Amino acid sequence: MNTTKLLVAAVVSAGLACSVTAKATEEKETAVDMSSLPAPVQKTIKEKAKGGEIVKVEKENDKGKWNYEVVVKKSGKEWGFEVDKDGKYLGKHDEAKEQKGEKH
Repeated sequence: MNTTKLLVAAVVSAGLACSVTAKATEEKETAVDMSSLPAPVQKTIKEKAKGGEIVKVEKENDKGKWNYEVVVKKSGKEWGFEVDKDGKYLGKHDEAKEQKGEKH
C-alpha cells in the first residue's frame, strides 16, 4: 500500500514538474523599443509599416527562434507582421483575429 502511494506521489510530482517546464518554454513576448533593434530589423519594419503608425513591437520566442512581432495601425485597422533577428520579413497576420479574447 505504501509503495502504491509513493508511486502515485512520484507520478503526480513528475507531471507537475513537466507542466511547469513546458509553461516556461512557451512563447514569451517582451515589448521592445524600436531604437534598441538591430538596423536591418528597423529598416524592414519601417518599410513594411510605411504609411501606418507602429503601435507596438514585441520580441517573441517562436518555438525556440526569436522574432519581432510588429503591430501597425493604418486607416483605423490594426494588422501585424513578423521580422526575424536578421531583418527578414516573415509574413503578415491579421491582428484583430489574434487579439480575440486578449486585451492590451
